[in-house]
Formats: sequence, C-alpha cells, structure tokens
Amino acid sequence: MVQVRVLGVALDASGQHIILLKPLGEAASEGRVLPIWIGAQEATSILIAIQGEQAPRPLSHDLMKMLLEAVGSRIERVEVTRIDEGTFYAELSITGPTGTYTIDARPSDSVALASRTGAPLFVADEVLDEAGIPAEMVEPHEETEEEKLEEFKKFLDDVDPEDFQG
Repeated sequence: MVQVRVLGVALDASGQHIILLKPLGEAASEGRVLPIWIGAQEATSILIAIQGEQAPRPLSHDLMKMLLEAVGSRIERVEVTRIDEGTFYAELSITGPTGTYTIDARPSDSVALASRTGAPLFVADEVLDEAGIPAEMVEPHEETEEEKLEEFKKFLDDVDPEDFQG
C-alpha cells in the first residue's frame, strides 16, 4: 500500500468527473497518478471538502461523518484495494467503542469521507501499477480564489435539491 493525497478533481474529454490520487512525497509532475471516475455529486462533495468549504445544508458525506462522531467512532484509514474489470473497490477502517471494522465502500464515498475527517488514504501497489498514469499527463490547473468562488456560485445556482435524493 502506498499513501496518497487528493491531487484534484478533473473532467475527462467526455465531461465525466475524475478524482486524481497522487502518492505522498512525489512532485506533481513525477511518478504516477491514479484517476478514478466518479459521479458529479461525489465530485462536488470532494471539492467542497478539499477546499475547506461547507454546503448550505449537510451533504450525505457530512451526515456520515456526523453519524460516526455521534456513536463515538472514527475512520482510521481508507484503502483503494483493487480494480476488477474497470471497477475500483475501497475499504473503510472504522474504529469505535466495540472495536475496529472494515467496511466495503465506493472509492468516491471513501475519499469524500477521508477528505472531511483527515483519515489517511492508501492505494494498493497493484492498483497504482495497473491503473495509474504518468504524472506528466496530468497538468493540474491551479484555480484562483476568484475562479473557485465562481465555480461554487454556479453550482449553487444550478443545484436542485432532487440531485441529492437517494
């Protein structure tokens, strides 16, 4: 397992959201980056968390975090454990009053929770080897604060409460 950080959230050529995970200690243009395709709602949730923002009302991942805290539990770590026929799998290690549990979860939800709780993120070496891309293929665009604010305002203007229904 290699510990990673969220390098960013991007759009691919077809407009699909991608979370980019990068091993800690590597410069942005060195090594490999793991792209994982995720849904728009999860992308928004992750962006809000990594930018230190808060949605006007709690999102699903905020609720999950609050529920864990309410029962005296915490996320110890998140692991992207495998890829099978293009589908990524992750596990949450949760510690609470009755012990430690490993729970199967989607990588997008796992990253969103880790981004809110500060839990460390890990990727299996085999996953990074199989699905990682050279870092030089990813050119992170450093948004200005004004661009981030405009993007968030556009999201708030276009969001429909039905978008967050299960």
